Amino acid sequence: MHRTVKEMQLELFKSFSTMIISAFGLVAALAWNELVKTWIQKYVSPQGTLRSQLIYAVAITLLAGVVAWQLGRIAKKLTQKQVTDEEIRAVLKEK
Repeated sequence: MHRTVKEMQLELFKSFSTMIISAFGLVAALAWNELVKTWIQKYVSPQGTLRSQLIYAVAITLLAGVVAWQLGRIAKKLTQKQVTDEEIRAVLKEK
């Protein structure tokens, strides 16, 4: 199967878009990381002890779990919709 120049340009654009969005996501995650660490050290455990690190690790783990679970549910819904759309297109092409 030969791809056209336009298809390759679109694929390249998608790849660069994904990389740029990922970079911004990393910057945002680092900013939130600092905020949460500062908040825990200031209000929860001012001494910056092992306790504050444990609270931080548990909080981030729970947050990551909830986000991963929600994204999984969304991906499942989108995948089901995509399959349905593809089935419809296949049926329409047969007629």
